[in-house]
Amino acid sequence: MSETASKALGAPAASPDAGRWKALVFIALAQLMVVLDATIVNIALPSAQQDLGISDGNRQWVVTAYALAFGGLLLFGGRIADLWGRKKAFVVGLGGFAVASALGGAATNEAMMFGARALQGVFGALLAPAALSLLAVMFTDAKERAKAFGIYGAIAGGGGAVGLILGGFLTEYLDWRWTFFVNIPFAIVAAAGAYFVIREPEGGRNRSPLDIPGVVLSTLGLVALVYGFTRAESEGWSDSVTVGMFVASAVLLATFVIVESRVKAPLLPLRVITERNRGGVYLSLGLAIIAMFGLFLFLTYYLQIVKGYSPVKTGFAFLPMIVGMITGSTQIGTRLMTRVAPRLLMGPGFLVAALGMLLLTRLEIGSSYAALLLPAMLLLGLGMGTAFMPAMSLSTQGVEPRDAGVASAMVNTSQQVGGAIGTALLNTIAASATTAYVADHIAGATSRSQQQLVQLEAMVEGYTSAIWFAVGILVVAAAIALTFVNAGRPGSTAVTGSGSGEGAADEVPVPVVAH
Repeated sequence: MSETASKALGAPAASPDAGRWKALVFIALAQLMVVLDATIVNIALPSAQQDLGISDGNRQWVVTAYALAFGGLLLFGGRIADLWGRKKAFVVGLGGFAVASALGGAATNEAMMFGARALQGVFGALLAPAALSLLAVMFTDAKERAKAFGIYGAIAGGGGAVGLILGGFLTEYLDWRWTFFVNIPFAIVAAAGAYFVIREPEGGRNRSPLDIPGVVLSTLGLVALVYGFTRAESEGWSDSVTVGMFVASAVLLATFVIVESRVKAPLLPLRVITERNRGGVYLSLGLAIIAMFGLFLFLTYYLQIVKGYSPVKTGFAFLPMIVGMITGSTQIGTRLMTRVAPRLLMGPGFLVAALGMLLLTRLEIGSSYAALLLPAMLLLGLGMGTAFMPAMSLSTQGVEPRDAGVASAMVNTSQQVGGAIGTALLNTIAASATTAYVADHIAGATSRSQQQLVQLEAMVEGYTSAIWFAVGILVVAAAIALTFVNAGRPGSTAVTGSGSGEGAADEVPVPVVAH
């Protein structure tokens, strides 16, 4: 066995850090803060818009400024974590995120709000890959790794729904500014705990010179891609700037791949993504996130506008999904991950989620929460939780310690880009179906109440049309997981893929084999 392979993350560690379980608490807390922030601000947005005088045309920038900075800088953040050390990157990321959150909560105008959100994205891009790569280098024993990634996977999957509950509470009973201020105690506790508890294994840094062309090309390419999708949602797919962004993104990212294949110390070593198992994880996870992000949005609107739920009641309505995700991740996934091949958790997990999504295609104005939404959300949570956990673990399995940060960043990148695509694509499909339904039925509505009914029916028709697409996307994600991911169960021999180059493990026992 080669020295490179023996250093891979799949190889058992000689002496695991005694404080690794305490460290997991603070890593999980930081991850929860980042995931919460993705949805908590959405519920507060209408109130913040009114207070700060943000126009309807500009309000999207509260979400877009964060998404562009976070999605665009993730690979750079992962590389910085490998260069500085993950603990240092983690603590700095938490400190910066807290400062940015304080600025957002204290915002007095739209410029200050947009700047604070962009700054949150910058430090989030440093924090998120550092958190996942710390887990990757600290937990190398099969069963321990399964438990650690089970907890992390549950938070990564369920944290967004928790954000809806917390956002509803804070907005309804306190003030929208608390959706920002709430991050500060999270960040302080996680940073203090990490500083005193985390002991990062020695020798895992990548001290190669920074690949500046790679940083510039990847950042601009990802920013153009995310902005293209967010603009498509509001301006349409044929808008000249939208098309220009997609073309620019394709050119920049293609150039990035060429540059990375030729430079001595690449920002993203291609061995990280060309290994078939990791490539399959990044692709299937990104697709699953496309389906999930669109669903969060549709169900929030359905419950609040069609069913008339309050923000707090809407948040609690998502509880079955959270329970399902935690159960799928920490009970089903963790218990089976050391016994079966990861594709046998990921593939069926995505299919169970697709079954839950399929139930939601039956949505109507008068649909019962208990009879339809509750079982659908339970299935969605169970399926996604079961699939997310092995996906998170496998995404950093077998990479060299010096590549752990950038491999972790690829997971977050696939989730972030998937979220942008899901929101834009499914929203566009829903809007088109809604418009068509209104055009076909509004003529027969003579009274105001009948017209309002047609509008509500049209909204639900739009949601169900988009949900059908989400079902198909989850089935494709399952097919990719079952086809691409061929790593064996723990204790069996690693099956190397097409990219079994420097970073792939050759004949290394795989201890555990997933944003």
